[in-house]
Amino acid sequence: MQIAIEISMYPFRPDYEQPILDFISRLKGQEGLRVEVNDMSTQVFGEFDTVMPSVQAAIKQAFTKEQTTVMVMKVLHVPG
Repeated sequence: MQIAIEISMYPFRPDYEQPILDFISRLKGQEGLRVEVNDMSTQVFGEFDTVMPSVQAAIKQAFTKEQTTVMVMKVLHVPG
């Protein structure tokens, strides 16, 4: 089953760019994911059983490193 996830990350700190770049880098380093980035969000595409654990691990690592971070996600089932 193919899915797409749109993620917006909001670290609550003045130098917010680096945690976002680190998060994107972790996702791009995962095999089996297609990661697209624009000014508002990061989109991750792939097989459900590949995407979900990869995104979960990247979020967990971000939450471990940052004091307060908000993640806004939308998950879409891509029929096909």
